[in-house]
Amino acid sequence: MTDQAKVRRHAERVRELVASVVRTQIKDPRLGMITITDARITPDLRDATVFYTVLGDASDQAATAAALESAKGLLRSTVGKALGLRHSPSLTFVLDDVQDQVKQIDELLAAARTADAEVQRLAAQAEYAGEAQPYKLDEDDDEDGTEDGRDDEDRPSAGTGGDRR
Repeated sequence: MTDQAKVRRHAERVRELVASVVRTQIKDPRLGMITITDARITPDLRDATVFYTVLGDASDQAATAAALESAKGLLRSTVGKALGLRHSPSLTFVLDDVQDQVKQIDELLAAARTADAEVQRLAAQAEYAGEAQPYKLDEDDDEDGTEDGRDDEDRPSAGTGGDRR
């Protein structure tokens, strides 16, 4: 069983190594403006998934994916030597679509804001459907001011109690 902290450390190291090698050693012209965003490694340290983003359109993303695929051997050997593991982890590159998700969430929030503004506008013009005070007040209290409706004769007096000894 592998320690989770060790797996996280190796994943972070894989991310740093891949970013460094992409920046300094890979001279492929297909490689666009790339950012290595995250890396995850399996608990057995055999497979690593590297997430990246590319600035540009779909053709730039496809060209960068091809460049990373062709440089996979160099990246894997560099990562394997640096980590000092018995087996170099195999690398899988996944395009990180965080920017698309952020854009979609922003659009949803903007739609919610406009809907809230419309509700507030309608609420400002609204009037009560019935009376302003919807609850009936009990105005027919007894004449003597008691709330329970009993006369003073029906109440036990303080001097007469049920305790006779």
